[in-house]
Formats: sequence, C-alpha cells, structure tokens
Amino acid sequence: MSDEIGAYALESRWARRSFDRAAPTFDAAAVIFTEVRDNLLERLQLTKLAPRVVLDAGAGTGHASRALKRRYPGALVVALDSSPQMLKAAARQQSWLRKFERVCGDAELLPLADGSVDLVVSNLMLPWCNPDAAFAEFRRVLAPRGLLSFSAFGPDTLKELRSAWRQADPHSHVHQFIDMHDLGDALVRNRFAAPVLDVERFTLRYLDVRKVASDLKATGARNATVGRAKGLTSPRKFAAMQAAYEQFRQEGRLPATYEVVFAHAWVPEHDLRRADPASVSLEEIKRELRARRDK
Repeated sequence: MSDEIGAYALESRWARRSFDRAAPTFDAAAVIFTEVRDNLLERLQLTKLAPRVVLDAGAGTGHASRALKRRYPGALVVALDSSPQMLKAAARQQSWLRKFERVCGDAELLPLADGSVDLVVSNLMLPWCNPDAAFAEFRRVLAPRGLLSFSAFGPDTLKELRSAWRQADPHSHVHQFIDMHDLGDALVRNRFAAPVLDVERFTLRYLDVRKVASDLKATGARNATVGRAKGLTSPRKFAAMQAAYEQFRQEGRLPATYEVVFAHAWVPEHDLRRADPASVSLEEIKRELRARRDK
C-alpha cells in the first residue's frame, strides 16, 4: 500500500456503527449520494455489457442495486454492505420483478469466488475503507473482461467545513479523502487495465452550518479517521467554527463543496489466473451467498 493511501488510517468499526445508525435517515438526507449515483449509473450506458453477476459494493439502502437489476434484468445482482441496518433498509427496494441478493460483508474481504463477477459498481464507498485492499478484492472476484466502475470523494470535499474547523480547533473534524491520482495508482498496483478517471464538483447550499453537520450525521458520512476529535464538541468550539464558516457565505447561503472522482477500469481479457465466468454457475454463487447470509 502506498504511503499516500496508508496515511488515511480509519476506524472501520466506528464507521460501520455510524452508517448503521444512519440507515433510517439516510435517504432523506442523501442528496449528494443520489446525484452521484445517478451520474455513475448513467456512465454505464457508454459500455456494452451483458453481465451474469453484478456486485453493488457499498450498496447502502439499495437504490443502485434496484437500478442495476432494472438495467440488467437477467443478471444476479448482489447488494453488499458492511452495515446490517443499511441492508435491512435495502429490502424496501425489492420487488418480485427486481429481486437482488443482500449480503452483509466487507469490501476488503468479499464472500465471492475468484472470477465470479462481471461488473462491480461502487458509489461513494471507498472513502470509508482501504482502497488498495478493496481494489485487490474487486480484482480477485472479477472475471476476465470484467469492469470496475466507482465513484469516490476527492480531497476538496467539504473544503469549507475543513477550513472552518482548522481555524477553531487543531483536531481533525472532517474525514480525509484520497486524491484521484493516488486512486489511479492503486488501480494500476492491483493490475487493473486501462483505468480512466475524471473529477466533477458538486455544491450544496445551506442556510446555516448546523444543517451541513446534520446532513452528514443523517447519512453516516462522518469523520472516521484515526486521530479525529472524539467526544462532544464544546459550544465554544462549534461557535468558533460557525463564525469561521461565514467567510464562505454567498447570496445568503453557505456552500458545501463535494469533489467527486469517477473511474472505471477493466480486468484484462487474457487473465489466466481468473476463472472463465461460465465455469462458475449462478446457483453455486446463490447458495454461497445465502449460506453466508443465514449464518
């Protein structure tokens, strides 16, 4: 793992609990997640795919899984998330016409056989895991000619909030995000071919900074980096941050910037270390997933 990515040490259990607690409130507050998800799925239209097995890694409340099942009705779609409560909420996206498998698991240790997946889609999950470890697992389970398509937050995400907190408190209050170039390097290290990455910026506008903080809490997208400020924030420090954030107010609103990295990369066609996807039956995959789910 590179020094650049290795510097972003996470407390994975804390992040999982944060997303678990956010499951009931996620959809109502997930404006940026929804916008980026729709953009990510739209980009799949540029590729000709007929996948047998699709993995939605970091599926959250299941909206992408439902959309993927709609787009690829003949495929087995697997919604994987480390948060049991998120997957419980994802059940609401199920219908008898659009059923997908829900599996609680870690992107860094996927419960899938080598070469058993044709398409991995991941929307804004990577900031809360180790990208090198996740890419290694995606590479392992993808079959030859398999595609990885993902989005991730870049380092300018929440730059206004980060700046305001730095003026109020030396401790880390905003999650650390990884640069597009470091993500590209990680894809190459993990033997993906023809990686293509680009960046788009989205801005949400708020009346006050408390709403920024409440939306982050409602989606579970909170600071999980080691060394973050822990415990309750004092009213004095929050007031200082609030005052510092005011320098960014424009036309009566406070901006919250999100830098979003979009990327896709392929598994080479001639990858002798990966199984032919036809050699792994869908029934075998379903039995393995259900056995894990029923544990």
